[in-house]
Amino acid sequence: MFDIHEELKKLPQKSGVYFMKDEDETVIYVGKAVNLRNRVRQYFSSSMGGTPKNAEMVPKIHSFEYIVTENEIDALILECNLIKKYWPKYNILLKDDKSYPYLKLTVNESYPRLFITKRHEKDKAKYFGPYSSSMSLQETLEVIFQIWPLRRCSKKFPQEQGRERVCLNYHIGKCLGPCNDLISEEEYNRMAAEAAEFINGRRSAVLDRLETEMRRHAENLEFEKAAELRDKISNIKRLDEKQSMEINPDVEQDIIAMARSENEALVQVFFIRGGKMTGREHFMLENTAASTRLEIMTEFVKHFYGETTFIPKEIILESDITEKDLISKWLAKIKGHAVTITVPQRGDKTRYVRMAAENAALTLGQFGEQFKREQQRTVGALWEISDALGLGELSRIEAYDISNIQGYENVGSMVAFEDGRPKRSDYRKFKIKTVIGANDYASMEEVITRRFNRYQREKEQVESGMSPANAKFLKLPDIIFMDGGKIQVSAAEKILRDLGLDIPVCGMVKDDRHRTRALLFLDREIAMPLTSEGFKLVTRIQDEVHRFAVEYHRKLREKTMVRSVLDDIEGVGPTRRKALLKHFGSVEKIQDASLEELAAVKPMTQPSAEAVYNFFKTEKQHKTEFFANFDGPV
Repeated sequence: MFDIHEELKKLPQKSGVYFMKDEDETVIYVGKAVNLRNRVRQYFSSSMGGTPKNAEMVPKIHSFEYIVTENEIDALILECNLIKKYWPKYNILLKDDKSYPYLKLTVNESYPRLFITKRHEKDKAKYFGPYSSSMSLQETLEVIFQIWPLRRCSKKFPQEQGRERVCLNYHIGKCLGPCNDLISEEEYNRMAAEAAEFINGRRSAVLDRLETEMRRHAENLEFEKAAELRDKISNIKRLDEKQSMEINPDVEQDIIAMARSENEALVQVFFIRGGKMTGREHFMLENTAASTRLEIMTEFVKHFYGETTFIPKEIILESDITEKDLISKWLAKIKGHAVTITVPQRGDKTRYVRMAAENAALTLGQFGEQFKREQQRTVGALWEISDALGLGELSRIEAYDISNIQGYENVGSMVAFEDGRPKRSDYRKFKIKTVIGANDYASMEEVITRRFNRYQREKEQVESGMSPANAKFLKLPDIIFMDGGKIQVSAAEKILRDLGLDIPVCGMVKDDRHRTRALLFLDREIAMPLTSEGFKLVTRIQDEVHRFAVEYHRKLREKTMVRSVLDDIEGVGPTRRKALLKHFGSVEKIQDASLEELAAVKPMTQPSAEAVYNFFKTEKQHKTEFFANFDGPV
């Protein structure tokens, strides 16, 4: 344990952000303070250290760092950014925030596109959301496309304009053909801007503009254009008819209420735009058991409005939050004008808050059991695996597999699971570059080497103060799963030892019917109950890494057509390859054939037969040398 008294003396009495780290240098908590020294000291005092969360967290603090800021608002902004960067264990977090979808309008490119995405990037595009339901969001998007037929292709303009004929969407009226300059960029951008206003809830302004244009076209006897606008107006009004909550038409409000049970909390948000409730979302929160209602609501407001792209003029809360004035100033700084945060005690606003609270309680009741089952299926499964292996807490698992057909086009795949759920943004593909033929050991060596060498390079860049471009490998797994047995495990362990990395490696062993059977760890097969959540998670991981590898391999085959390892043998062209495969039936039988048997196949010659024989003889020698290093079953 570090000397806390000496470290506290070094802390400045200024505003800033502090982050606590455990013995593995993992950030476990991020906070902000008006006075860093006083705030951090409180964690190690008997009074604050007695809270349930601190009682668990403080013994794990091995060191802490801090960043001084000019004022408290800057500290608040930095705190939100660091929480999103590190996802600390002891901060209250939106459950699996990255799975919530956004609508993205690519205003950073010519002829913007609108589509659903789960990645919120800093690319100068406009993002709307987050939303909790992908299905309802897809329905909304289809309505938008009916009113504003924005392009759905991913062509880059102006580079790819005019290269191809217009697509089917143009012919069926779902696109206006910007790819062939059939609509001006100015007119298209106006259409995209109207769609953005519609998404933000400013529907009355859009309706007024469309009705004015409709009348103008009608007066000019342009009845076809007027009819198109009439249909758009009807679609918008039909959507508005579904709204039951009527407020002042100039109002922009978010109404937020919370329901909680013993171990989880759910926050319900109603969105009021143009005097109507234009939507609602609910968000599950993790790490709330030891937190007060005040803390949960405060953290939610900071996290949610740090992510969302639209901030209303007024935020109405069911219960109070700390630092209300500070958060109002921060949001006003983002929005560009005043943002009011209120906790109503009487009047209509209390009615709206009660309605949100009732919906939150109903939704929690509906999804609470589902959430518990999901927790058992994911986090609970991880605990079962760690118990079976005799390891500590597990969070991130990386799994690897090799795929090839008859030794051709070796590829490797890596999938990542965090807290028992697949994290597809961290999946990686590897095209094997140094191995010829079916050699799983050498192929796995290459994959593991490339993955962790990349980690070392990115880590060195960060430590030297650089920001690595497109960093993809900075996170280390708590354990590595290999799709296979001792061969694959040994390949990974060797590379990790060479790189000085202490990460446990486990093999996922299959039975004769190619189904998950057990885990191979420290040269022991560890069986788990077939009905346990831990075993089911291992099966899901093994199936997923295999699927990902096969899918990548299939794509490569489709690109290059079907080939085999015989293509790599000098002097064996298409005719001889076809003749060998027809005569022997498979590459494996060609590999086992004698020199005389190979030479007897027409139109093989003695030199070409020797080339094939010597190629596979070399491969056999490599495998023999490898198996000689093992003292147990493979």
